[in-house]
Amino acid sequence: MLYDEGGTGVPILLLHGLMGSARTWAEHVPWLREHGHVYTFDAAGHGRPAPARPTTEDFVADLAAATAEITEPMIVIGHSMGGLHGWMFAAAHPERVRALVVEDMAPDFRGRTAQHWAEMIAAWPQPFPDAEAVLDFFGPVAGHYFLHSFVLGSDGYRLHGSVDTFRDISEEWGTRDFWAQWRAVRVPTLLIEGEFTITPAGQMKKMAGARPDVRHLVVDAAGHLVHDDQPVVYRAEVERFLHEIAGSAAGGGSG
Repeated sequence: MLYDEGGTGVPILLLHGLMGSARTWAEHVPWLREHGHVYTFDAAGHGRPAPARPTTEDFVADLAAATAEITEPMIVIGHSMGGLHGWMFAAAHPERVRALVVEDMAPDFRGRTAQHWAEMIAAWPQPFPDAEAVLDFFGPVAGHYFLHSFVLGSDGYRLHGSVDTFRDISEEWGTRDFWAQWRAVRVPTLLIEGEFTITPAGQMKKMAGARPDVRHLVVDAAGHLVHDDQPVVYRAEVERFLHEIAGSAAGGGSG
């Protein structure tokens, strides 16, 4: 589901990570409005139905349909799963993307399994009775992430999707790689990796070397949620990139 967050100018599309939601970008939407017309998006299976055992291509097709009325090429900013969907979208629909930001995501997780991870999630003590309980359980960074994602009902906070769906999304990443689609992208790209990344060692650096017009940086003292862990650094680097894109466009470059 697409949400118009306001602003004017170049469209900027924000894509959340696995188990996230459009609302996880809430703290970043205001400053991003200074750079364009901002949209957020809830992926299928995150507060709305998903196909049985969805593929990454299913999510990209859903995203393409939801954003069809945005006719100007977009700057796509994605965290984790959203970063993957962003470059898959850019590869499949090159005319619709002008630039890309990928946060803490890599093309090849083959051999990994999500089974134990899914079992852990299923054992979470839901519902969490209040916001304080969520923050106590997950800590301040992940806790705020989940407060922006969980559904609040009369009995407290619960997951906004099926554990089976989340597991199946992650399990697919353990069976295939997405290098071909990454190499097919032809737009300026910023890769942001956390010092304590979840990605396989060296892969994001390898991504930068696989294509021209890609900048890769590692953010010190940041985990997987770089934009929440180190928001000041994240903003500075993304704004620098957005200014570069704007300057390139003004100068008649391909960006």
